[in-house]
Amino acid sequence: MATDERQISALAAQIMTLAHDDILVHLRFFDTALSNLRRQEKPHTLCMATDGQSCFYDPVFILQAYKQEPRYVTRCYLHLLLHCIFSHSFQYDKLEASLWDLAADIAVENVILDMRLSGVALDQDEDARRKLTILREDIGPLTAERIYRYLRHNPLTSREREELEGLFVRDVHTLWKPREELSVTMEQWKKISERIKADLKSFTKAKSGAETLEQNLEETTRDRYDYSEILKHFTVVGEDITVNDDEFDYIYYTYGLEHYGNLPLIEPLEYKEAHKVKEFVIAIDTSASCRGAVVRAFLRKTYSLLKDSENFFHKVNVHIIQCDNEVQSDTRITGDDDFEKFVRYGRLTGFGATDFRPVFTYIESLRQQGEFEDLKGLIYFTDGYGIYPERMPDYEVIFAFLDEDENRAPVPPWSRKVILDSDELEDEENANEH
Repeated sequence: MATDERQISALAAQIMTLAHDDILVHLRFFDTALSNLRRQEKPHTLCMATDGQSCFYDPVFILQAYKQEPRYVTRCYLHLLLHCIFSHSFQYDKLEASLWDLAADIAVENVILDMRLSGVALDQDEDARRKLTILREDIGPLTAERIYRYLRHNPLTSREREELEGLFVRDVHTLWKPREELSVTMEQWKKISERIKADLKSFTKAKSGAETLEQNLEETTRDRYDYSEILKHFTVVGEDITVNDDEFDYIYYTYGLEHYGNLPLIEPLEYKEAHKVKEFVIAIDTSASCRGAVVRAFLRKTYSLLKDSENFFHKVNVHIIQCDNEVQSDTRITGDDDFEKFVRYGRLTGFGATDFRPVFTYIESLRQQGEFEDLKGLIYFTDGYGIYPERMPDYEVIFAFLDEDENRAPVPPWSRKVILDSDELEDEENANEH
């Protein structure tokens, strides 16, 4: 390395250290996050970037930016650090990339601007704040997920996109690609975010920007649930009509075909044991607070998973029970055609108050009538405002709630809960309708 390059590298490293220390002095609850994001030179890129593991920077870019506006380097550093804290780079492959890029940039800049830190203030910040005020009126809390959904449903003109990018883009996201070799995973960043959320409460609620930071941390740390994983709790061993490759010897089979005139020495078993969904209940809370579009989206989501041959027997016994403060209807599903017909033409009934107990009583009466051979569980889709049964049933129970709600009563200790995003469900329903 030439002398000039070494000097540039050394100066850039000093500037990055100053930026690191400046963030730590003002935001000491970011200490673990900063220590997990190692700094690494990436010459000839003219930018700063992160892959969720390292903070990459071009030394020449750092010197030029620092000369023009010393606070800009710290601002960029904090910007990409927040991307990591909010796990923005780990969701990149599941979304429309260009919209997610912009949504994530707007979200982190909103947090930074609400903090009002003098060490990262820029001349254009007031213009950015005015734009954020307008967006907040349309979107509400400005998390990346909410902004992304808004941008999907409200396409930007090229001029509008150019304006937003000029106000909120700081780093480059070209490294936001899934990489198996990353040593710092999304789960590790989630743990770091959980710690920041806890530290923030002890730091001070009154500090400017704390509420906005908390909103984004809540979105980052809330549990995401995989319905295919949930359905595993309702699986039962049974005989599935398919060739059992595990117990079939192809050597004897092909030997017979070759030497005895198409006479195999062993026939393949036409069944094998499989852990699949066979018997369970879906209960739909049809109280007034559960909107029809969201209920339909939940059923479609469940239906699409049930159709997966890996999870579903050809012959099943599934009951879809609608209930508010009493059981309104029960639809029995025995196969794909029944489910398709219900999803397409079924009507929601009820819309009174919510009481969970009648469903459990009704299920017990079905069992006494011999309706179930081996009931594995119940998924109860509800807003969560109802009366829970006191006694624990002898099957799995999952309460699927709409959105986080601190005022919701805790579920019984013998049950599990999952949280579903009502906006995401409605998006899926709208996509199906179009």
